[in-house]
Amino acid sequence: MQVRDTNKDRRSIGVLALVCAVVQLAIAPNIVLGAGRANIALVFAGIVALSIGGRTGVFAGFCAGLFYDMTTTGPVGLMALLLTVCSYVLGTEERNRLADDPTASLAVFAVGDLAVCLAYHVTLLLVGQTTSVVDALVARTLPSFVLTFVAFLIFTYFLTRGSGGSSGVPHGRRNGSHYTLGKL
Repeated sequence: MQVRDTNKDRRSIGVLALVCAVVQLAIAPNIVLGAGRANIALVFAGIVALSIGGRTGVFAGFCAGLFYDMTTTGPVGLMALLLTVCSYVLGTEERNRLADDPTASLAVFAVGDLAVCLAYHVTLLLVGQTTSVVDALVARTLPSFVLTFVAFLIFTYFLTRGSGGSSGVPHGRRNGSHYTLGKL
């Protein structure tokens, strides 16, 4: 008999959110490439959208974006909007794409990552927080894209490296009708 734990996603998302918040506040500001920094809020939104999707992914993206907006000097609401849209696009299939097709998930996240970084830094250019187009595109967008993608690779590696569970069901497979975030 299988017992369905309806709060498992909430607990997993909560732990992941806490880890990502600590990394965003404590580690990401200290790792700089050019003028770009890793956006761990985007990593969190991408992982939730690709592993759960649907309303949960969109809500997680909005909350992560709002958290990012509150911890940076950018316009409040911009990253919340971008991560909400990105999470909607990434999570439209409402399945665990990270486990089902990891290579395609990485490619889809890379496109979303580049789109979010580009839109964010171009908007910063338009509101006057960046000095030039070269600064916005070359010194900020590309390094932010690379650092965020590397952070996504690190997080997904640690979330998916223990692919076998104690129940013998491989990670990311349907366990009844419930998807999991892995061994969080």
